[in-house]
Amino acid sequence: MRWQGGRRGGGIEDRRGMGAGGVVGGGLGVGVIALLGYLFFGIDPSTTTQVASQFGAATQQQGKAGTPEDQAGLFVDVVGANINDVWARQLVGYRPPRVVLYEGGTGTQCGFGQAAMGPFYCPTDRTVYLDLSFWQQLEQLGGSGAEFARAYVIAHEFGHHVQTLTGASQQVQQAQRDARSQGEANRHSVALELQADCYAGVWAANASAVSNGEVAMTAGDIEAGLQTASAIGDDRLTQGRASPESFTHGTSQERAAWLRRGYESGDPAVCDTFAAR
Repeated sequence: MRWQGGRRGGGIEDRRGMGAGGVVGGGLGVGVIALLGYLFFGIDPSTTTQVASQFGAATQQQGKAGTPEDQAGLFVDVVGANINDVWARQLVGYRPPRVVLYEGGTGTQCGFGQAAMGPFYCPTDRTVYLDLSFWQQLEQLGGSGAEFARAYVIAHEFGHHVQTLTGASQQVQQAQRDARSQGEANRHSVALELQADCYAGVWAANASAVSNGEVAMTAGDIEAGLQTASAIGDDRLTQGRASPESFTHGTSQERAAWLRRGYESGDPAVCDTFAAR
């Protein structure tokens, strides 16, 4: 993947090395974050919620953005700026999310975030939270170590921001409240996650056009992304021990298929996973 020299977005809040803390909320967001921990790493959601409840409100931490010597932070900055540029062209009234880099744990308006939960998006404060140690954990799960695989994960979380702006996330939340069973509620969640995968593909397809080639996919990138999407499918993460009714992110095959669909079309209109399901 080509990204060195790409436009930086600025505005990244760097909390790395600052320890746990920040704005801590509660309610539904804590449950969402706890669920992410369970889905990605098998963490008991009740345990995560208990940990979150131990942290009271505090002042928001303010850090400085990564320096040019900080290649990991610089990568997030450039990729995030490019994703925003793509969506500014695709979505009228698009406003970028905040991006927070942290280590170990940090406060959010959706509860206390932990590295074990993986990257996540909090709709309450419209912020993408990234603990960059996830890259190594992703490889342990069978994902690719290629830069595009990492960018795909970032773009997926930005996709959830797009869904908040379009109202798709809110509609899913209402549909889940109205669902007659947990399986039905989970199907709405799967559609939302697969759409975010498709949106990540849309970004990748348009990255070069909005950056004059400064950010662009190179040979093997899409295959690395598909490998990673497959590695974090519900069936792979649960090693076949969970029933499809309990899936909340989609199977390996589904996740890879929707990422490819977004990439091959470059058009967010093809990402109607709700109609497809």
